[in-house]
Amino acid sequence: MKLAIAALLAASAAAFAPAQNGKASTTLSMVNELEIGATAPLGVYDPLGWLDNEPETFERRRAVERKHGRIAMAAVVGVITHNNHITFDGYLSPSEDLKFSDVPTGVDGIRAIPTAGLLQILFFFALVELAWMPASKYDGDYGVGWFGDNIKNPEEKARKLNAEINNGRAAMMGIMGNMVVECMTGQTMYEQYAAGHISPFGDGEGVF
Repeated sequence: MKLAIAALLAASAAAFAPAQNGKASTTLSMVNELEIGATAPLGVYDPLGWLDNEPETFERRRAVERKHGRIAMAAVVGVITHNNHITFDGYLSPSEDLKFSDVPTGVDGIRAIPTAGLLQILFFFALVELAWMPASKYDGDYGVGWFGDNIKNPEEKARKLNAEINNGRAAMMGIMGNMVVECMTGQTMYEQYAAGHISPFGDGEGVF
């Protein structure tokens, strides 16, 4: 589990790595992108001064932030769904007699997935990252959204882009917090809510 958290932290840190040469530039306006996510009270939050010192890397950092936010939003929905014991019917692995409902909730659920299943997941990730939704497309518009296609009104588009980036930021904090607290307490989200014990300090009586 510590390895999984370290991997997630490393992936987040990638957002601040230097940009790679040779990446295709997009048609995004830096000024417009700076307005996205620059909400009160912080506005443009850049305590390390990267925008002034390395403005050419902003586009990539924003693309990484957007992608991590989308992944985190999907992860939060998945955690909530699985912790409420909502699963697919049937078998995850017929050869190992493993049903979807047999996979435990929480971060340890990944340990129950057979190696072949994990390889399929990694292969799918590679397909998405390299071909379907390539990381080199910095604007993040892959033409597959249901709510943001061909928005003509600039105010409406800005509102939806702001909602996406800020919800993604909240989801990144949320999924990391869920994983860390589960490792600290030994309780999944479901177990903590069922026990009335929403606390990062281990098992015990409810504190709220």
